Amino acid sequence: MHETSLIPSHVPNWIDGQERPAQDGQTLPNLNPATGSTLCTVARSGEADVRAAVEAARRAQAAWAGLTPVARGDLLREAALLMRERSDEFAEIVSLETGKSRRDARGETGAAVEMGLFVAGEGRRFYGKTTTSAVPHRTALVVRQPLGVAGLIIAANTPIANVAWKVYPALLCGNTAVMKASEDTPATAWAAAKVFDEVGIPPGVFNVVQGYGPEAGAPLVEHPDVDLISFTGSCGVGRQIQTIAGGRLAKVCLELGGKNPLIVCDDANLDRAVTIAGLSAFSNAGQRCASGSRLIVFDAVYDRFKAQLLEYTRGLTLGPADDDDLGPVINQRQLDNMVSAVDRARAAGATVLAGGGRMMDDAHKGGFYMTPTLLEGAAGDAEISQAELFGPIACLYRVSDFEEAVRLANDSPFGLTAAIHTANVDRAMTFISRIKSGVASINGGDLRQRAAYAVWWLAAVRYRLARGRHRSARRVLGLEDDLHPCRPRGGLTW
Repeated sequence: MHETSLIPSHVPNWIDGQERPAQDGQTLPNLNPATGSTLCTVARSGEADVRAAVEAARRAQAAWAGLTPVARGDLLREAALLMRERSDEFAEIVSLETGKSRRDARGETGAAVEMGLFVAGEGRRFYGKTTTSAVPHRTALVVRQPLGVAGLIIAANTPIANVAWKVYPALLCGNTAVMKASEDTPATAWAAAKVFDEVGIPPGVFNVVQGYGPEAGAPLVEHPDVDLISFTGSCGVGRQIQTIAGGRLAKVCLELGGKNPLIVCDDANLDRAVTIAGLSAFSNAGQRCASGSRLIVFDAVYDRFKAQLLEYTRGLTLGPADDDDLGPVINQRQLDNMVSAVDRARAAGATVLAGGGRMMDDAHKGGFYMTPTLLEGAAGDAEISQAELFGPIACLYRVSDFEEAVRLANDSPFGLTAAIHTANVDRAMTFISRIKSGVASINGGDLRQRAAYAVWWLAAVRYRLARGRHRSARRVLGLEDDLHPCRPRGGLTW
């Protein structure tokens, strides 16, 4: 089978239930990050294409909202089930577009399916609420109503999961949607649109425009008929979206970056901490907003932790095969940014312990492979410590005690996730109360607040357990001692 057999030679837009090229005929290339070879060409959309998609969504919205939540949920359930039926095909498309292994792509597809099934079920308990009123003989009633047209802009790191996380809730609530797919993973969004169409979701309810952010994403954000913008991506772009969409009082939902700390205390289970730190830093080639990229370690165990983590890191294999631990980063630009950032950190005084550059051997030089990289000696306020790199790069920091660890963990412009490894319950609870992050994890990794993503992450750990690659994988899963899930700050932790 040719590697692009499931991806058409040209990936078009999907507008009003039809495939459409860009109105001005422009295209852009889509590359396989594992090989650097061209997968297909893609519609390079502009303002006219976005305008057509928004108009289609606006026309379809009233009729779609007129269906009951149960009816909408039933259609979305059929889409999720069809996606599950075709999970191998989706996994192959995801693998080709991202360079990750089929194994990881199947796990991601499974997470997308589970999200669809969960959201579809919510159509049968679409609750509002009633409460008392200060006015006699009056009841206050709250009901859920759609906003209108949702503009959905997604990233390339987990493309089919990103589609599911945004599209299923938006459609269930009676909104119609225009998605600006990542220019690096256009075929995944196109394939999802085909599934939604095939199960009978009406034309115009879900539309996809392809292309670059400034050319297709910006017009979507600026369009006056788009009532909600949901964006996953960088903080810089998020600030621009907040300013533009907020200026016209559109609702804005932003999922941005992180520079997440993972603290290892002197009483931590080092085997577990090393395995989870490695998975957190390097899984999905570090392309996770919740990646544990700042590893803060007590002086008493620093040298042992460093030695074990170096052994772990040097044992990782890179490639698109199921036996590989991580794949490439998404494109050449991202890779160049990472290499440059490591070079600047080295020049500023940091020491590169492992990796630090692009893989240039015969098996990898065609792809966008960044070697798993560990640094130490960087200052807490250095660029490498403050900027999200979105790749397999982590820094080690030596601290004397808990107080210094928490201060360093909080010395960041981000506040997404944080983790601590300790056997001391009091210390763990103090960490939860003092860490400035939305998610706090005890003896686990830096995970996002999504059960579906946790399913994917745990699937990766279970695979390593089955392979016997990491001796502490059983402990990571809590199979040899108690590791109970908890939910501080409303976040999902393990």
